[in-house]
Amino acid sequence: MFLVDISPSMGKMREVEVPASSGGESEVIEMTNLEWSLQFVMLKIQEMVCPTRRSVTQIFNGRKTDKCGVILFGSEETNNMINDANGGYEHVAEYIPIAQPNSATLAKLAALEPSTVSGDPIDALIVAIETQDQYLGNKKTWTRKVVILTDGESPIEVEDWEATVNKMNALDISLTVVGVDFDDDDLPFHEEDKSNIKQKNEAFYRTFTSKLHAGVVGNCDYALQEISRPDVRQVKSTLMGTVLRIGDTQVRPEEAIEISVKTSKCTALARPKSWKRFGRRKPLAAGKDKEKHKDAMDEDEQTMTFVQLRMRTAYYLEQNKGSKAEEKKEKDDLKNLVKVQKEELVRGYKYGATFLPVADGGYPRLHTRKGIDICGFFQKKNFRRELEMGEVYYVWADPANPMQQVALSSIVQAMYEKGVMAIARWVSKDDMDPKMGVLYPSVFEEVDCLLWVQVCGSLTAMPFADDIRNFPFASLETLINKKGEVVTEHPYLPTNEQMDAMEQFVDAMDLSDAGEKDEEGNREPWFDTRLSYNPAIHRTKQALFHSAIVQDLNTHPLPPPHPELLKYMDPPRRVLKRARTAIEECKKTHKVREVPKKVARVRKDEHVRAPDEDEDMLLLDQKPARGSPSSSKNTQARSQYGSQTQTQTSPSRTQKKAAAMDVDSSETEEETEEEAEELLLDKQTPARKPDRDRGPLPTPAQMPGRIIGLSFPLEDFKKNISRGDVVTKAVEDLAWVIQEILTRPFSTRRYDELIECMQELRKVSLEEDEIEAWNTFIQDLRETCLEKEPGNKAFWDKVRQVGRPLSFISSPEASKAGGKSAMSESEAQKVCFLWIILAATFGI
Repeated sequence: MFLVDISPSMGKMREVEVPASSGGESEVIEMTNLEWSLQFVMLKIQEMVCPTRRSVTQIFNGRKTDKCGVILFGSEETNNMINDANGGYEHVAEYIPIAQPNSATLAKLAALEPSTVSGDPIDALIVAIETQDQYLGNKKTWTRKVVILTDGESPIEVEDWEATVNKMNALDISLTVVGVDFDDDDLPFHEEDKSNIKQKNEAFYRTFTSKLHAGVVGNCDYALQEISRPDVRQVKSTLMGTVLRIGDTQVRPEEAIEISVKTSKCTALARPKSWKRFGRRKPLAAGKDKEKHKDAMDEDEQTMTFVQLRMRTAYYLEQNKGSKAEEKKEKDDLKNLVKVQKEELVRGYKYGATFLPVADGGYPRLHTRKGIDICGFFQKKNFRRELEMGEVYYVWADPANPMQQVALSSIVQAMYEKGVMAIARWVSKDDMDPKMGVLYPSVFEEVDCLLWVQVCGSLTAMPFADDIRNFPFASLETLINKKGEVVTEHPYLPTNEQMDAMEQFVDAMDLSDAGEKDEEGNREPWFDTRLSYNPAIHRTKQALFHSAIVQDLNTHPLPPPHPELLKYMDPPRRVLKRARTAIEECKKTHKVREVPKKVARVRKDEHVRAPDEDEDMLLLDQKPARGSPSSSKNTQARSQYGSQTQTQTSPSRTQKKAAAMDVDSSETEEETEEEAEELLLDKQTPARKPDRDRGPLPTPAQMPGRIIGLSFPLEDFKKNISRGDVVTKAVEDLAWVIQEILTRPFSTRRYDELIECMQELRKVSLEEDEIEAWNTFIQDLRETCLEKEPGNKAFWDKVRQVGRPLSFISSPEASKAGGKSAMSESEAQKVCFLWIILAATFGI
């Protein structure tokens, strides 16, 4: 029973924060206290809405034993059973009688508005107790609950309230008081400038509920947050009777055992609620047909703009075929199809290329007998866990028969001591399809039972050895070449350095001590399966509930998911910080790099092949096929890598020939399958000459393994930094690109651009704690410009002219940004001054 206060004070306006419809900042809207608090009642009712055929509201429970009623206090009219019989109890009205709720219940609640008179909540409580008791009668097993929704501003008659408490305790009625802006000691909320009457009413509600066996007073704001919290609904399963058999009780009853058992669910699979399709109702034609259809619809359906779409099956027979042109035309117009009634059809099954008709009675069903038959036993260690994919059931002995309990307990104890499981065949009813599964012995403190689980999910029979496909894979630790020799060093085999780096990474990502601290100060595990929820189920439920209680989704958009639902979406920051060094070490030892997407080759007729499903799954050790033909024309194709666009142009025939002369002639030969199978360690690809010796490419294309291109390095760098997850890679690649451009011809044209890149690179390195990478880059850049060939002394002069803003990052600078640097400020200034002296004295 829901007791709703609609007194004038419930019409007070309040500001409620809602998320923005465009996904930006949240917005603040105004609504009455009644509209805001009614969301709690509507959400509670939504969980038990009746699944009627024409109900638009999504259903979640729909149990026939979930019923509710709504009583208003503070209403202008009086309508209750006590007033009709004895008078009194004014301004209390039974708004919605006790029944299984449906979508109309929510619509009536949404239509409530504050009245002009006040009502007594104790009068409404007494009316609710009597109404509930009269409806339930002698149904003592039903759970009785009463919820009062009020702001505490209405006067209360507190005389003889003890009698009401005694009556509720005798009927075992629980009471929940949901107060608007009530104080809560557990929450940091206390209303200021609270009226004297509200303070007294809050104190009375707390005293009243303390005398009940089950009573609580809560804050409405907190209640709305908790009702959206994801939870696991635990349902008590009903015991179903059946028989457990060992041996054939019909052929050899003297060698068989039959035990009466009860089964109940141990686990149940939960799925998101299915979505229904709706369409706009078409206007009915005027006349007798309209009146006929109108009479067939109820009142709710007549007012609906959208109606649920239902599946309809029709059967058509294709006529004699004519010419191909006529056949194609008739097929498009569906004129060569003749509708056939279902009664004229005969069911058939396809066997090879023919269809076998089935008589009206169909094939006879396999006769089965109700019960669980044990077919055999096997060792638990031989059971493959991946075959266990169904719901788990308890198999208990009959609680009313001690002899059956002893018999089942002896079987369970024997299976437990021997370490065996049983293959079982379960038939739920006579002549039903059997299910094959396994029985697992389970020994609890006070009872022994069996756990039954169906094997291989939906299969009705356990798989035979021939039904299971074994896919052998080559060893990951042992490589043998064609000569039969065991290869000990190979790119496919991890080195000791790589193994150590991976072990450090795994240890750093340990979640067993990444949680909050307990009372003793010890770290708890970060992940708890009991607090992990399915986002698909609970987010769908939240979306459907929200749509059912608001009138306009544009003004009341869907709120964000509950924090408990997102608790395990992101890894703990403590672990990420701890594993940063280990991750970088793994990248360095394993030479991890990002591989750009393959560009689809453009054909001569300008058609591009469709990408494969696994085209994104690129292997680092995958070699391009040799001897593949190339197009004679220079064609271009664009590919999206991350958030940037790259342009790649096919090299001309002359450039291909020049590139082929730089490599060993053995590479140009076509590799046979025999050579591909051999894992030769001494067969290495000769190093190619630098690009500067062969001249510039037609277009400064993206370099393999790099996410920063040579054409627009600054734009590529900013785009990758905005992603946030490739900062280290972007800093490394931009440093490489700057040095690569300086060693190529015509680099003088890009000095200003490179200076801007260095300024942005230093800024990002300081902000993202890549300080060591920047300091190493500056040292390498000086060596590239002054000490290596061909060098670029002119660019180093420009860097030196900028001075300290492009020099090393010192420790004070790093500390302000939250990082660390091994170089002090005095050392950085000395190095910068030394460079100036060397340039002035020796020209370096």
